[in-house]
Parts: sequence; structure tokens; C-alpha cells
Amino acid sequence: MPPDISLLTLTLLCLAALAAGWIDAVVGGGGLLLLPALLVGLPHAPVAYVLGTNKSTAIVGTTAAAVTYVRKAPVDVRTALRIGLAAVAGSLAGAFFAAGINSAVLRPLIMAVLLGVLVFILFRPAFGTAPAPSGPVSRQRVLAAVLIAGLGIGFYDGLIGPGTGAFLIIALAAILHMDLVTASATSKVINSCTNIGALTMFAIQGTVLWQLGAVLALFNFTGGMVGARMALKRGVGFVRGVLVVVVVALLCKLGYDQWLAA
Repeated sequence: MPPDISLLTLTLLCLAALAAGWIDAVVGGGGLLLLPALLVGLPHAPVAYVLGTNKSTAIVGTTAAAVTYVRKAPVDVRTALRIGLAAVAGSLAGAFFAAGINSAVLRPLIMAVLLGVLVFILFRPAFGTAPAPSGPVSRQRVLAAVLIAGLGIGFYDGLIGPGTGAFLIIALAAILHMDLVTASATSKVINSCTNIGALTMFAIQGTVLWQLGAVLALFNFTGGMVGARMALKRGVGFVRGVLVVVVVALLCKLGYDQWLAA
């Protein structure tokens, strides 16, 4: 635990971890809340330690949500793990290239994609509401999911990160014709794979505040469990509504970083 962290700061970080776990379990995007909270709460910590501690917290909530979904939702774990392994490779490649990318140039491109996604969701209310088709998915669609949802979105996760869960849900629903609840459940298995890879790298580099991460992980775990159960109970309409809110929040956050942040 950082010696200079106050009880108030720790309490606020715990609440942020709780809310982030809930958001991550439903549609992804909890990092939009927890990572900025850690940056504010640990102003003197190197960024690498903030990122490592964030990952040590997020992996617990994401894994808890994945286990809850797998036990209660029709998740094709074999397909999810195939995509997850590809996402690990993609995220490692993205992290490798991250230092040479000008984020000021990349953000407008991501915002354009997000805006298109938002328009698509709003004007296609039936998207992701139909039950998942019965029977095995074709090899061509699985391969497309591995390349796009695995390597492609995994690369984005390593390069920038925010909104990875939302992108995964949309990609899985579009490519594999999953309903939004099944897509959200599958995305948690994939996210767990990428989190394991990233946390392993941070641990090797020694840039994780394990004591703080363990405390925050308890709250993130609780948020993840509650979020997964709410998504399963309330269905695709609930997930769709939260997805819209998260996409709008992403647009606002990226727009602020692009034009208003100092």
C-alpha cells in the first residue's frame, strides 16, 4: 500500500473499483472509471505502476464475471478461448507499437468508429436482440472472429485500451450472431485472457502495487458478480441500454482528451 494514501482516497478508489467491476461485467469499459481514479488518487506514482495496479484489480472482476456467465449463460468456451489466445497476441503487439503511435492522431479515428457504432445501435434496435442461432458456428465465422475480435481488438487493447469490452460485444454479436447477453459473456472470457497476459508482463517488470490492488480487487470482484447477474436477469434490453451509455461516455472521454485536456 502506498504510504501517503489517505483513508478518503482509499475509500473513493474502492467505490471506483466497485462501479468499474459492474460496468465491465455488463458491457466493458470499467477502465474509463478506475484508471483515471487511480491516476488522480496516486499522483506521484509512475504511470507504469498505475497501469499495473489497474490490471491487477480489473482481472479479478472480469474473471469473476466470466465464471458467473459461463455457469449460467450459453457460452461456447472453446471458441471464446480461441479468440482469447489471439487477443493475447494482438494486445502484446499493440503494446509493442504503443510508444510510437501519436494518440492525438489516433483518437479522432477511434471517435469516428465509435460514432458510427452509436448510430448503428440507435437505428438498429433489433441488433443483438435475437436469440443466438442453434447449432455449430461455421469455421469461416469463427476465423473472422479470431482475426477481428481477437487479433484486431486485442491489438487496440494493447495500443490504447478504453472501450475494448464494448468493441468485443459488438464484434461478437455482428460476426457470430450472438445476442448481447451471450456476446457480453463471451467477451469476459476473452478479456480474462488478455488481462492474464498483461498482468504477467507488469508483474515481471515489478510495476504492480499488490497490496492496494488486492484491496481494490475485492470491490471489483463484488461489482463484477453483481453486474453479471443483473445482465443475465434483465436480458438484452438492459445490456443494450448500458452499451449505449458506455459508448457515449467513451466519445466524451476521447473528445475531452483530444480537444480540452491540457
